[in-house]
Amino acid sequence: MTAVTQATDVYHQLLQDIASGVLQPGERLREQTLAERLAVSRTPVREALKALESDGLVEHVPRVGAAIKVLTHAEVVELYEMRTVLEGAAAKLAARSATDLELQELRDINARMAQALSEPDRMAQLNRTFHRTLFNAAKNRYLLQAVSTVQRAMLVLGPSTLTEELRAQAVIEEHEAVLAALGHRSPAQAELAMMGHIEASHKARLQQLSERLTKAGMHQG
Repeated sequence: MTAVTQATDVYHQLLQDIASGVLQPGERLREQTLAERLAVSRTPVREALKALESDGLVEHVPRVGAAIKVLTHAEVVELYEMRTVLEGAAAKLAARSATDLELQELRDINARMAQALSEPDRMAQLNRTFHRTLFNAAKNRYLLQAVSTVQRAMLVLGPSTLTEELRAQAVIEEHEAVLAALGHRSPAQAELAMMGHIEASHKARLQQLSERLTKAGMHQG
């Protein structure tokens, strides 16, 4: 295995660890510790950390070194503002460009989500698939690039809010509203429905982060 391949593998493993919450915001990233855990040398770890820093997921903290980035409240708000704009635009474009087959695929994914309410990990995976399918249906490569940048930045927020069953049920219903607008080929309604969905997701995320901070404070106390 080449050094480049190793660095890529380490990069994707660390992305997964950040997304799943194995690596928490503010957590220090020691090259030697990561190298031992991943059974590689320090070189691919160093390269992977540089890539993650470029993505905005890792930051260099004085007297600490590399650490998982901690987003401020303002940064979280800005991320969701961008999601609202970009995903609203994706839904608007998809209402015009999606094929009947793509719309049926979206309906099928949402139906599978409804069957997986008691499986948070599967729900989160299907939710990502739903949104990715919608982005592809918009058929705009520049939109895809912008969305990809925002999605990478959001990984630092940790696990999905779909661990809460009430939120998971609400997401399915919000998707249904988007699907109805897409089915009617109504760009304006599809955009509004998607924007409402992302704004609801934003509120759920802020609640999740608030609860996480409260728990952290209790542990420290």
